[in-house]
Amino acid sequence: MPKMKSCRGAKKRFKVSASGKVKSRRAYKSHILTSKTTKRKRNLRKAAYLHPVDEPRVHKMILE
Repeated sequence: MPKMKSCRGAKKRFKVSASGKVKSRRAYKSHILTSKTTKRKRNLRKAAYLHPVDEPRVHKMILE
């Protein structure tokens, strides 16, 4: 059988931390930023961790 291919879109969007958790960028930080408060935009800079239920699916997509 041929090798499994990783989902390249997922590979660019998710990173796996040393402990095995999946890190991602937060949503709502791409456009229409004038209506959002400075505090909200600052907190959106921080990385988000995926819910443990979704982790196996992402691990399979990025093959790690």
